[in-house]
Amino acid sequence: MDTFDTLVSKAKASQSGRLRGLLRRGAVALVLLTVPGVAFAAVTAKGKLSGADKLLNPVWNEAKDPNARRYTFREPSPTVRPDVRTLTGHLPKEVAIVALGDKGTPAKVPVTISIGGGRMSPVTVVVPEGQQINFENKDPFPHKIYDTGNKGLGAVETAGGKSRSWTPPAPGKYELRDQLAPSIRAWIVVEPRAIASTYPDRKGDFAIELEPGPHKLRAYFNGEPVGQELDVTITPFPTEQPLKAPLVVGETPSK
Repeated sequence: MDTFDTLVSKAKASQSGRLRGLLRRGAVALVLLTVPGVAFAAVTAKGKLSGADKLLNPVWNEAKDPNARRYTFREPSPTVRPDVRTLTGHLPKEVAIVALGDKGTPAKVPVTISIGGGRMSPVTVVVPEGQQINFENKDPFPHKIYDTGNKGLGAVETAGGKSRSWTPPAPGKYELRDQLAPSIRAWIVVEPRAIASTYPDRKGDFAIELEPGPHKLRAYFNGEPVGQELDVTITPFPTEQPLKAPLVVGETPSK
């Protein structure tokens, strides 16, 4: 039977072994980071938005204007909180969270934008230069999607259940509308530095796959960058890393 002193010695040896193992793994990670050409698996960075309640949906706000003669709004109920009556954006569709690097690479598969129920989804899409976009008409009737700047996407009819592909010709913002449904409105932003993108949930929580190293995160809303850039540094381990600061989206950057 082990004595008390023997048990203490074994516990200390076990702790020392674990510490040496952690130090060895940390040293290996630091060495690998300094070796050029070494590739690491993507890490899931998890964060949260701040100031999302300041993002107002332009389509809804235009519709509530009495001069538009599109809807009749009843008198606000005193039992409904003012923040609930604010027509803010729908985060999972309208706010794109983008990681910016030196130069983005277009994905081999097209980015899909669905058309259905009077809206396009996602509403804001940010892609690198050369990325193909695929419009899928989920409605049983046709749509005529076009870009308002006449930059190459003409108002060609897409029948119900059919799709249409298009590659934006150059960097910049493309505002999309539909000749047959005025409520449909979306934006494609071609940003050469975009290396990854994702969308938050309704609470503003998000996760994005990033390679180890320094990155800048930026949110886009209605085709424009909003809030502030967030500098993050991703390490090779662990595979899931919470961001220390929120991504601010409620302030429009000064031009």
